Order: sequence, then structure tokens, then C-alpha cells
Amino acid sequence: MRILLIEDDERLAERTAEYLRTHKAEVEIVGDGERGLERAAAGEHDIVLLDLMLPGIEGLDLCRRLRQRSKIPVIILSARGEEVDRIVGLEVGADDYLPKPFSPRELLARIRAVLRRHATTSSVEAETLELGALAIDRARRIATVSGNACELTAYQFDLLWILASQAERVLSRNQLHAQVRTLRGEPPQEFDPSVDRSIDVHLSKVRQSLAAADASAGSNLIKTVRGVGYVLSADG
Repeated sequence: MRILLIEDDERLAERTAEYLRTHKAEVEIVGDGERGLERAAAGEHDIVLLDLMLPGIEGLDLCRRLRQRSKIPVIILSARGEEVDRIVGLEVGADDYLPKPFSPRELLARIRAVLRRHATTSSVEAETLELGALAIDRARRIATVSGNACELTAYQFDLLWILASQAERVLSRNQLHAQVRTLRGEPPQEFDPSVDRSIDVHLSKVRQSLAAADASAGSNLIKTVRGVGYVLSADG
């Protein structure tokens, strides 16, 4: 989990982050509203934990403005625990509302619950994607570049879908392999060195197919990030 914690109480923020990090979460702490909105809208996190009393931009306004730019899940953490406060927080776009003081264990449980709901909703909603010249229809399992169809195996189509649905995010070979297995309803698999070579071969063929559909628009859609993995960029 990649968590953005927008909280100006440094002691509380560090204590909360420390607990979440012991449960394999990456936590970035931001102490003011303006910077918080900037980081939340950047698309580099899985969920936002948002305090309401912030310098710069107040939390409710931040949540409202973020919702105009992003669907990232938001949990409000606030000392304002009255029913009316919770209702307002949810109405401006928060996915959950946890009054302070809170139990770190309950916070972790709520984070996981919100992420599960978000993943389910996203998988239902996202049946088509358009990224520049690339268009993908998952229901019909058709991918085109500039209107020209790409010839892909079922596995290669799934790889392309995963990269496209997380455009601009670098994914390692093992992340790609694991997500394809999840997408196909297959059980998790322990690390196998042959996975790296297999992913490289499949993505090489995906690239060839994209380029064959449109040499200018399709050739640079998928980039290799040396030592890390792959990323799909609509800008090429």
C-alpha cells in the first residue's frame, strides 16, 4: 500500500506512519493542505488519509477539490466526530471518516476495507481505456492503435491492459506477472527467475504488435525503466 498521510500534527503523523509501515505500507507525510493536494493529485499513492484542520487548504475543501481531479480513495481523520461532521465529510467525497483519537488497528482495517471496495468498483467500471492513440476494449478483448487492430495473445492482451490501466506508473516484472495471475483468477506464485525472461519476451511481442498497428504512435508507448520494470506512457 502506498499511503499519503496529510496531517500537521507531527507526533501523531509519525506514530501513525510507524504503525502502518510495520504492516508493509509505504507512507508519505505532508503537513499542509496545498502540498497535500498537489501530492494527492499526482497519482502516486493508493489512498489518502486526510486531517481536516490543516494550514493552507482546509481538509474539506481539499477533499472537494481533489474529487474534481482524482478518484483516489480518501479517509478523513478528524477530531470533529459529531454526526453532522461525518455526514459533511462523506458528502464532499470522502470514502470513510474516522474520528480522533483512533486505534491504529482500526485505521488499518478501514484502509484495507476501502481499498477492497475501490478495487471492486474500479474493475467493474473500467471496461474501456483510451490513452492517446491507444484504445482498449476489455470486454471485447480488442486493442487498437490509431484505429488499427493489434494482434495479441490472451496473455499479452492482459499485460497490455494492466500497463494501460496504471499508465505512467512503473511496474516491475514480478508485479506484472502477479497482476496477470490475479486478473486471470490464478493463485499467487512464488518468485521464479524465469518470470523476468518470460515477461520480457511477451512485452517485446506486445511492442511489435503496437508498432505494426501504427509505427509512429505505437512504437514508444511502452518503455523499459532500466533496473526497475516497464511503464506505459500515452505521450510516448
